[in-house]
Amino acid sequence: MLFNHKVKAYAFVGPSGTGKSYRAQMIAGEQGIKYIIDDGLLVSENEVLAGISAKKAPTKVETVRNAIFYSEDKRKEMQTAIKKYKPDKILILGTSDEMVKKIADSLEIGPILGTTYITDVATPEEMEMAKSIRVTQGKHVIPVPTFAIKKDFSGYLLDPLQIFKSKGKGNKPYIAEKSIIRPTFSYMGNFKISDTVFKQIIDVVAEKTESIYKVHRTIIKKHEGIEDGIYLYIEVILEVGYNVSEAIQVLKSNIVKDIEHLTSMNVLSTDIVAKGVHVNNEN
Repeated sequence: MLFNHKVKAYAFVGPSGTGKSYRAQMIAGEQGIKYIIDDGLLVSENEVLAGISAKKAPTKVETVRNAIFYSEDKRKEMQTAIKKYKPDKILILGTSDEMVKKIADSLEIGPILGTTYITDVATPEEMEMAKSIRVTQGKHVIPVPTFAIKKDFSGYLLDPLQIFKSKGKGNKPYIAEKSIIRPTFSYMGNFKISDTVFKQIIDVVAEKTESIYKVHRTIIKKHEGIEDGIYLYIEVILEVGYNVSEAIQVLKSNIVKDIEHLTSMNVLSTDIVAKGVHVNNEN
């Protein structure tokens, strides 16, 4: 059964890793489409409206299942979002015509009114380069700014990517912000970040903070759930003469900034306790 409002569905098809997500916004813009379904996400104008990226799935099989909304919960969530936002057009990304049709059927939209193939907009050389980056570096593109998905990709390596294009609908300048991620699992194998790494970063930040004498103790707890990340509990000894509240706030800000930048892990909370003051008795 189709939704009461009519959604015109279009497709953008190409093999995995050939640059579809990289070009999705451009293709959508040229066709006057404001909504994109890509790897389990509903995206509009640089914002994730609904869904969980299939790129977070633990296996390749689960990635495909999530991308086609195999799970009833994910399917209903996306259907509810489509009802809420009432898009007149949606661009669906997929690795084949069959996959796009499965997504459209699953979400009860369609039929597919038109299809753009990656070969229509990318040269063989560009597609080969995209595949090479995917395989050798394990990098994926998500067509939204990094700030919009950072909280959902704790532990993934994210880099912002801004692209300027001179073409688009009406030949208007086109600027798209995207995010490059590398999952903690991929073609390159698994990796984990040891608590020792976080502790060393905290120690280095403390050493560079004039008001802090030393870190007395650090406890790190990792959290996995709706929002992944880490909780920090830190005890410090301050140098005498500094405002305690200001010193802790500066340290907290610098620790969160460096950990999130260097590890891509979300710092969910940071508790810093002043356990003492160091007094230099040397004359």
